[in-house]
Amino acid sequence: MNNTLDSHVAAYQGDNLYDFDNEILLTWYPKRVLRHTGGADSLLELGVGHGYTTDIFSHRYSRHVVLEGSPAVIRNFRETHPECSAEIVETYFEEFYTDERFDVIVMGFILEHVDDPLVILQNFRKFLVPNGKMFLAVPNAEVLNRKLGYLAGLLDDISTLSENDRLLGHKRYYTVSNLTDAVGRAGFGIDRIEGIYLKPFTTRQIISLQLERKIIDALCEVGVGYPELSCGILAEISAR
Repeated sequence: MNNTLDSHVAAYQGDNLYDFDNEILLTWYPKRVLRHTGGADSLLELGVGHGYTTDIFSHRYSRHVVLEGSPAVIRNFRETHPECSAEIVETYFEEFYTDERFDVIVMGFILEHVDDPLVILQNFRKFLVPNGKMFLAVPNAEVLNRKLGYLAGLLDDISTLSENDRLLGHKRYYTVSNLTDAVGRAGFGIDRIEGIYLKPFTTRQIISLQLERKIIDALCEVGVGYPELSCGILAEISAR
């Protein structure tokens, strides 16, 4: 396999300012997925990334398959989580096929990376069991701290990709509106939508406040009801 995706592995090795945000986002939304998938046994997860979600989900689902296109990211995860029982398949999402069907499919912070999100959504619907659940998590361009930055004249455009976005291989941001539109064009409808982490200030500002964990958790709890203002958007979708 061409290993061009390996160029992004540095973003997942724990030396980035935004690891603070990633730990919050990526340990919060799996709990929400688990809350809404009681009784499900099998999960197909797209992307290993930082490894938080794969590790969390592997303790819950008896069958857990993870797709990852970067051998370097896979090696990094195996080194940091040697006991994880998930089956990791090295493949590009666009090339994956299986006869297996899953109770749950999770695309956690994936659609902002791929060339054509519509193709990914349409291709993976066939890997769900009837009445299975699919969850999408995406970064929100309209998160409160970006809105404030734009109004303060610190951002020329609310959807501008940062240097960190480019390091991660991001190609786009989402909003509640354009995510809803993309889901509809792929032949799905949104059954549930919520926010992931209401982030009022920049990462550096929040770190400087040295907030107790219970305050961070409260920002996540509040964010559930405010997807338009939260750092991430979590959507449960189903085929129409």
